[in-house]
Amino acid sequence: MSRKLSRRQFVAATATTSAALVTAPYVRGAYAAGKLTIGFWDHWVPGANKTSTDLVNEWAEKEKVEVQIDYITSQGNKLLLTNEAEAQAKTGHDILAKGVWQPHALAESLEPVNDIMESILKQNGEVNATVRYLGQANGRWLGVPACSGSQFQPPCSRIDLMKKYANIDVQAMYPAGSPPKADNWTMDTFLKAAEACHKGGFPFGIGLGETNDSVCSAGAIFQSFGAHLVDAGGNLTVKTDEVRQALEFYKKLIAFLPPDVAAWDDASNNKWLIAGRGALIMNPPSAWAVAKRDAPQVAEQLWTHGFAAGPKGRFAPYLPVFWTIWAFSKNKEAAKSLLLHLSQPSSIEKLVVASGGFDLPAYEKLTTLQVWAEAEPPKGTLYHYANPYNHQQLSIAASPAPPKIAQQIYTQATMTKMALRYAQGEPMEKTLAWAEGECEGFMRS
Repeated sequence: MSRKLSRRQFVAATATTSAALVTAPYVRGAYAAGKLTIGFWDHWVPGANKTSTDLVNEWAEKEKVEVQIDYITSQGNKLLLTNEAEAQAKTGHDILAKGVWQPHALAESLEPVNDIMESILKQNGEVNATVRYLGQANGRWLGVPACSGSQFQPPCSRIDLMKKYANIDVQAMYPAGSPPKADNWTMDTFLKAAEACHKGGFPFGIGLGETNDSVCSAGAIFQSFGAHLVDAGGNLTVKTDEVRQALEFYKKLIAFLPPDVAAWDDASNNKWLIAGRGALIMNPPSAWAVAKRDAPQVAEQLWTHGFAAGPKGRFAPYLPVFWTIWAFSKNKEAAKSLLLHLSQPSSIEKLVVASGGFDLPAYEKLTTLQVWAEAEPPKGTLYHYANPYNHQQLSIAASPAPPKIAQQIYTQATMTKMALRYAQGEPMEKTLAWAEGECEGFMRS
């Protein structure tokens, strides 16, 4: 999944939304007839921004609030820079979207939203552990999990190539409308499948660059072995058997990947799959959606499903977005009221449909929307994207390290660099010593 989202364009899938659900009550306060400024992430799916605007205007008309919405691109880190600038200036939007690590990075400047999160969780169900890890600090909710832009990156496989070369029927393993039958879908099976598809001329497209997609894949692989560089208490855990096992696995896997994966960016795996050159990538539905438009013969052979299980479990990368309220906002009550409205099941369903199934809400009660079941071709291809059976743990690379340390491990791509160093012949203990030094630096900064 490319974070440079302008590369991605496709016509959003349409589906009939279910009847609107009853919204949670909210008592109008002093914000009536006030003003509210909002900075949303600029969605790459045509029509998705309009749906967000319609939902905001629906609320604003009812509550008699004047709203101004800005859609801020993530290209060139503009959204990130906007957040940093407003936090420093202590002025700007009342509500501003933040990606993955930013709530913790700017926690001191944020209004806690525990009061509305209690209501939202009661209505929508629990959030996954990664959302709590990234969205809470010292018992304070730093933001409301956003639907728009939140995603996870499970395998997307070629049905035909996995059958032909790896003797794996991914549709039978992850049947649409039914629980997974994936007990044998392990890291050992994954490695054998990678070898078989490589020999067949269609390697898996798992990047080892320094951008999100590569780092996310590394995180899921490391976590499946219980390999962490820093633990939740902030202690170094680089030189462990689990980390050694993860590196040994990666060394074997890299031998079966395309030769240039160290240079891949977030567009590379998408292009690899859409061009018909590979049998599997790790990605949200953007690659499938572009294939629908540009390479329909490829799209009809794609199936999104769960990741392979390692010795310590089955993990998949989840990248949430949060809607946050600045502590210096002049209309906090109105901001909280709007975020409650956007978090209603009926609102979330509209946002998911508008994104063609790309957006993935964090709540356990909202994993079975019709858009994922009805997506085609082939029908049901996105059914398991929403993880409806809680089949795997949605995780973020570098967790469970304290988020400010994990952010640096993630941003510096420490895990993919380790995998490459060891695969290219560096002795194991030298690789571990290098990584330990890197993490010590992160902990001091």
